[in-house]
Amino acid sequence: MRPLHPIDFIFLNLEKRQQPMHVGGLFLFQIPEHAPSTFIQDLVADIRNSKSIPVPPFNNRLNGFFWDEDEEFDIDHHFRHIALPHPGRIRELLIYISQEHSSLIDRAKPLWTCDIIEGIEGNRFAMYFKIHHAMIDGVAGMRLLEKSFSKDLNSKTIVPPWCIEGKRAKRLKQTRLGKIKNILSTIKGQLEVAPTVTQELFKTVFTEMGKNPDYVSSFQAPSSLFNQRVSSSRRFAAQSFDLGRFRAISQALGVTINDVVLAVCSGALRDYLITQDALPKKPLIAMVPASLRDDDSDMSNRITMILANLGTHKEEPLERLEIIKRSVQNSKTRFKRMSSNQILNYSAFIYGAAGLNIASGLMPKRQAFNVIISNVPGPREPLYWNGAKLDAIYPASIVLDGQALNITMTSYMDKLEVGLTGCRKTLPKMQTLLTHLEQEIQRFEQLIQVTQPIQAEIINVPATEKVKSQSVKKASIPKKSAEIELPKKQVSAKNDMEENATLNKTEIEQTKPI
Repeated sequence: MRPLHPIDFIFLNLEKRQQPMHVGGLFLFQIPEHAPSTFIQDLVADIRNSKSIPVPPFNNRLNGFFWDEDEEFDIDHHFRHIALPHPGRIRELLIYISQEHSSLIDRAKPLWTCDIIEGIEGNRFAMYFKIHHAMIDGVAGMRLLEKSFSKDLNSKTIVPPWCIEGKRAKRLKQTRLGKIKNILSTIKGQLEVAPTVTQELFKTVFTEMGKNPDYVSSFQAPSSLFNQRVSSSRRFAAQSFDLGRFRAISQALGVTINDVVLAVCSGALRDYLITQDALPKKPLIAMVPASLRDDDSDMSNRITMILANLGTHKEEPLERLEIIKRSVQNSKTRFKRMSSNQILNYSAFIYGAAGLNIASGLMPKRQAFNVIISNVPGPREPLYWNGAKLDAIYPASIVLDGQALNITMTSYMDKLEVGLTGCRKTLPKMQTLLTHLEQEIQRFEQLIQVTQPIQAEIINVPATEKVKSQSVKKASIPKKSAEIELPKKQVSAKNDMEENATLNKTEIEQTKPI
């Protein structure tokens, strides 16, 4: 038995019927070509008959203000095997996930469920895993699930995800002396960061707020369609995008891939709101979570957020991109002056009021940001489960009162997998956002085809001549900031995703329907 961590307590208390606080993932697998007809049934039987013992937090249930081991752990309560109705299209699959993601997890048992779903067209099956945010965060959950899969096509070893012992499970087994040392170390760390945090807070208040046009405060997000009270019904939509398309755009325009992704999301959100006759005059503000982990830990409280100005009041994609680049760079520059502990304390002061508003739900239309756009780094190599290749991973996240839309992405090999989670009642035809994302990618691809030859033409103009053409000016590539990576530099897929996963890194990528 162990007491609830303050973060656990917050996530548990935020939960209500219309506001489930679990995160999820949809894993799509390809059945091996020469597999027997009983492949899925055999897989399910192996999982049910596994002699592996569930480990913390998967065997922990709530007991008042404590986590207690479930001595009557029942795998049948958590693990289910279902089949889609014919014809088993992706549409039917997403409808099922939408329904499942809307329902609360039973608090009498450990707070997670896992579904194996068969009958999917294209000789495929899926696994849908959902777990309460109080038990684990998205990054840690992704890491544990990865460990249950194999990089070897021929591997037949099956260890259920809930039996994989991660660092958090080991940490929960610490001795009392070890826990006391950790507490004292935490207190010491808090005292050491106080002077720097205070200095940065003064800089923010007296030199940034109201004076720096690139600074995004927690008070400037406009009221929008996305900022309303939500119902208990969810809609889940998903799609895969090619990372290479984003990389090509970022290299041509001299910005990070994350800047491009945010710009694509900005254009898609703008188009969607226009179709609903609900585009605010002021630009939308996105909250972009940034991990502060500098190792492979699975702690659940090492996250801050960057507020990005999406520039949705601008019609031109390049103008929006420039606004996004500057606002993100402003936050990154500030955070680079601080350690991870200093950033956490700074964020607690700056965004404290916004957090209280989300927790209380008192002013759902008055939010510090309009939409959440986050990325969870995923595997870079193909993974297999009992010989079945993992084709795609689609993340499903949390929707709150005042935050009716969540855009979560994860990388997998050369793809960016996008999961949209929204309130079905609040956001009509939310799934059309996927079409708008594709259209915005195409706009940027057309732009770089125009800008590249124009840029070359400008470079070859003699120094004594001046280019006065308005069309050339409009198509010109935005100026690079000192810390933005030059397009000449080749960026690997690994670096792309790690830039977005950690604070000093900001990149991602996507397009191809599932």
